[in-house]
Amino acid sequence: MRFRHPDGSTVHLAYCTNVHPAETLDGVLAQLRDHCEPVRRRLGRDRLGIGLWLARDAAHALVTDPSALRGLRNELEHRGLEVVTLNGFPYEGFGAEEVKYRVYQPDWADPERLAHTTDLARVLAQLLPDDVTEGSISTLPLAWRTAYDQERATAAHTALTTLAERLDALHELTGRSLRIGLEPEPGCTVETTRDALAPLTAIGHDRIGICVDTCHLATSFEDPRTALDALAQARVPIVKSQLSAALHAEHPHLPEVRAALAAFDEPRFLHQTRTRTAAGLRGTDDLGEALAGDALPDASPWRAHFHVPLHAAPAAPLTSTLPVLRAALTRLVGGPHPLTHHLEVETYTWQALPPELRPRARAQLADGIAAELTLARDLLTDLGLKELP
Repeated sequence: MRFRHPDGSTVHLAYCTNVHPAETLDGVLAQLRDHCEPVRRRLGRDRLGIGLWLARDAAHALVTDPSALRGLRNELEHRGLEVVTLNGFPYEGFGAEEVKYRVYQPDWADPERLAHTTDLARVLAQLLPDDVTEGSISTLPLAWRTAYDQERATAAHTALTTLAERLDALHELTGRSLRIGLEPEPGCTVETTRDALAPLTAIGHDRIGICVDTCHLATSFEDPRTALDALAQARVPIVKSQLSAALHAEHPHLPEVRAALAAFDEPRFLHQTRTRTAAGLRGTDDLGEALAGDALPDASPWRAHFHVPLHAAPAAPLTSTLPVLRAALTRLVGGPHPLTHHLEVETYTWQALPPELRPRARAQLADGIAAELTLARDLLTDLGLKELP
């Protein structure tokens, strides 16, 4: 979906296909047929943006077989879909029964991460629509915090610098300008937007910036305006923003709130949980840890890294951090000029919701994703953006 900002520039809105995990190119093609096109039809649009997730094997198949890449581009056009952004965070296995910490491997100190992201950039340069010259890729924020020492930090810095040079060369070769955004996430080396300032300033290349995920922003209790203003002041480019909402518990000391939270403690994904105290932010790596005994203070609200559907906040006594998303979006695109032109709804946890909330069929999932995009569209038009055909 495309929108015209009052300044005349185009803002793109997509939804991320990591909600339909597939490891192979055939699986990706099936996603387009079985999920993405039905969502487009529900929205009544001739064109729908998708943020593709390409696992290692799928990306490698595309970059080594020009005919396969042409085939994917043709399939996108045939189904009324377009790609201006990729989700390069998960490497493989995102559809496994247990993902947890595996999603952070390989990290930016490992050569595999540079090779994979280079492949993604080469693929995206060929998938961009003919009238679009700028693409974006989100990636993990350097590494999970454990076992990340100075040696690995140096290796990561070198890898990202090398990537920037490759992106410069790709721009010269293809005319397509691609940028990479580190995506701050609780528990990682770069947990907050503030944590991103030092490494990104050290790299000092406008092709390496930040991806602001509003669920992660909220989980870490960052104020959207303060965070985004700091990025602007430091001249850190906001490559893209993922529009998402976290799980919020206002009174975590109450037994009924604990019981409601426990329903979201599931085995597939990591749900980092945070609270604010007088001494600063406190947290656990997973929701189950927070619920076990006294691992996390419960005198103040808790927020958990669980991407809940944007249009359907959890039932009381829980809610979502949709107000944080609204505030962030106002700052991102509500001013005289957009801080980013790439927006992506990323709710990959539909099948991880409590059983009674999960979609039971493809049609229900498509309905839910279309409803999320409708909400995002309404937020954008309320800010003065005009939806384009």
